[in-house]
Amino acid sequence: MLCGATRCLLSSSNAYFFSAITAYSLPSFLHTGVVLKLFVWDLHGTLERGNDRAVVDISNKVLRSNGVRECFTYEDGQLLYGRKWYEYFLWLLGEHNYDRAMQLQEECFELSESNPQLQYQHLQPTPHAAEVLSAISARNDQILISNTREATLDLFIKALELESHFPYDKTFAVDQHMADAIKSKADALRDYLAERPARYEELIFIGDSPSDMELKLVAGGLSYLYAHPEFPFRQCAADYRIRDLREVLAEV
Repeated sequence: MLCGATRCLLSSSNAYFFSAITAYSLPSFLHTGVVLKLFVWDLHGTLERGNDRAVVDISNKVLRSNGVRECFTYEDGQLLYGRKWYEYFLWLLGEHNYDRAMQLQEECFELSESNPQLQYQHLQPTPHAAEVLSAISARNDQILISNTREATLDLFIKALELESHFPYDKTFAVDQHMADAIKSKADALRDYLAERPARYEELIFIGDSPSDMELKLVAGGLSYLYAHPEFPFRQCAADYRIRDLREVLAEV
């Protein structure tokens, strides 16, 4: 097991979760003797960097087009990153402005989808993402579950050149951009596991938010909380905290 400054085991015992994953521990391809692990990825703040600035740019364009004088700074973008888009506007305009925030959010999505370059101008893959995803694909299975909308997720996957790692049936957009969202990341994971005739030896979760780390409650596994060097770690329980995606290769 890899130990170092960036990778720290936060829980010495996973006995509780080991019992939960036994339901997924049978070999998936008995004729080859291969036992697969499933790596479950988040997108924003994990496999990309720079979207925090794009969100600020797009939000400010929409605010100005609506005659709103208040605007976001890039420092605000770092502070708020990880929240739903409408929550940015609630933070700026006040919690009582939910309907207004939802309207501004919808305009932001429309602008970003009609003019993708606004999203792309700051967007970059996280360092070593391609290397890590390729190593995982060679031996195991991986999926991507994002809180964003399906059309927006497709734009990001293409811009980051992730299609070879996450084909259409391996990406799931659960659209959490509303207070009463119907489907969660946990729901998407449950559905995916229920539809798989193969069983997984272990589940590995990599993301930057509490909801990513809580996915291990669905069927057990290990959780890796990631943060870019310029961002603080989010406050949540995780097995490991990392700032380099290559740390995940310990599980391959």
